[in-house]
Formats: sequence, C-alpha cells, structure tokens
Amino acid sequence: MTDFDAIAVGRRVLTTEADALKLQADTLGEAFAKAVDLLFAAKGRIICTGIGKSGHVAKKIAATFASTGAPAFFVHANEASHGDLGMIADGDVILALSKSGQNQELADILAYSRRFHIPLIALTAAPDSPLGLAADVVLQLADAAEVTAEVKAPTTSTTLQIALGDALAVSLLERRGFTAKDFKTFHPGGKLGAMLRTVGDLMHGAGELPLVSQDTPMTEALLVMTSKAFGIVGVTGPDGALQGVITDGDLRRHIDGLMTHTAGQVMTPGPKKSAPPGMLASEALALMSDPLPMVTVLFVIDGGKPVGILRIHDLIRAGV
Repeated sequence: MTDFDAIAVGRRVLTTEADALKLQADTLGEAFAKAVDLLFAAKGRIICTGIGKSGHVAKKIAATFASTGAPAFFVHANEASHGDLGMIADGDVILALSKSGQNQELADILAYSRRFHIPLIALTAAPDSPLGLAADVVLQLADAAEVTAEVKAPTTSTTLQIALGDALAVSLLERRGFTAKDFKTFHPGGKLGAMLRTVGDLMHGAGELPLVSQDTPMTEALLVMTSKAFGIVGVTGPDGALQGVITDGDLRRHIDGLMTHTAGQVMTPGPKKSAPPGMLASEALALMSDPLPMVTVLFVIDGGKPVGILRIHDLIRAGV
C-alpha cells in the first residue's frame, strides 16, 4: 500500500492549469484580435469542429457563442466527410480545434474551407501542423504540459481550449454590444431566464391598477384599495401622473377623521420607489429589498404615469 493524498493531487492539478492559463493570457497577441475580426465580420454562422476531447470542447464553445447571440453550431469532423460539409456555407467561419493539428479526420473540412474560401481559425498547439498551415488565423495553445505527464490524457490543453473559446465569445459579444436584455432572448427558462425578465414582463397591467384622483373621498379610495387587493392605492393628478400613494401606514396615521378626508390629503407624496417597465426583474427585486425603505409593491411608471404594478410575490413566483 502506498500513501495517497487526493487533496495534494487536486491542488497540483489546479495550480498547474492555473499557471497554464496565466501563460496563455500573457502570450495572447495580434492573432486573437484577427480571430475576433473574422468572427465579427461573419455574415453566416460560426462552425465549431474537432475530434475526440477537442470535439467535446468545440461543442461547448459553439453553445457559448449561440447563447451570446452569435449563431453557431458544432459539426463533427467525421460526419462532415459523410455529407455534413453541406452544413457549412458561404459567409460562415470555421473554428477548428486540435492540440496536435494532425487529425486526419479534419482533412476534408480543411480542404473544403480552402476550396470555397471559408475563413478558418485554428486553435492548436502546433502552428506548423496541417491544421495550422491551412488556417487563416492560428490561436496557439500555450506551451504547457498536461497534468497527467505519463498518461498524456488531454487536461491542461482542453482547459486552455475552453478558456480561449470563452475569451473569443466574450470579446465578440462586447464588440457587438450584446446586452443582458439580448441575453434574455436566448435564456427564457430557469433561474437565469427569470432574472433576465423585465418588470414589464411580470407586472399587473392597467386594468388591475388601484388608482384614484386626489379629490376622491377616502370612502371610495378604501373601496378601490380593498377590491384591487394590493394593499396600496395610487393617487394621480389631473394629467394622470402619479402624485402619491396610500398604504396601510397612511390609514393608521390619519385614523382620526379618516372618512372625512380626500385621497390627496391622506397620501404620502412620491412614491419613494417606482420602476420603469424595462427594468430587469433582478434589479426590481434589489430595489424592493433595499431597507431604505423596504417595500413589497412597486408602481411601474412610464413617462411619469402609472402603467402597471408589481408585487414582490410576483418576482418570487417567477423564480427571481
């Protein structure tokens, strides 16, 4: 029996790969900028391809591009030789991954890209390989050993490939001005999708708004407040703009002679917090949760006028 320290091995692997990433960042140069230029100029799709572990990484990179607004998909190098080359068209850009750059399975894709003048970006450790020599731009992997020195299983190299793919995707999305609202379009489901929905997506619309005018008697304002069941009523001016709100706290403060007052006399001017329809749901949740003051209901204001109302329960129900 030999002593085995799993923690020590884990730390060695992570440290080795972290050092390789630092080296990759330090050596990133003009070729990276040219690769982003090619991707930005593409009128079609980004075709990610590879074989083996590099193929798995290529799938992930294609998914990252697609989710950030750059149309992309994965083409298996073997399947490309059996008809899938037809999926690659004029206006596309090919991103081919191979550490050695010598995979025979890539030969048909390389020949196809040269024949039809489809730009090719190579992500490889060997710029003088068949892949590197065929490419318009070579993104060279840093000269870093795999963490499985004797076994030579792809480890450090695939980490570098993934990181370079992320770097390309983020550089491209920032150059294209891709925003969180755009991101929402491609992520409608799950927790992320909920966080990226807007106040306008979740608010209760005009037909449900608890609103009264400033000269409305409190007897009528209470009926509106009760029937709409939001625990609040908005008070509008002659131009329809929101002038203030009445909450349970306002009712208690004016309990003496409450029914002899108008809504304008009882309301708290404001409101202290409101949201535009385009605000992200996550931002609205942060606004409502801020203790100065914390609120459970927001009026949604557009052009100074109330167009909706949002409860914190609506955000919770939506998964925000």
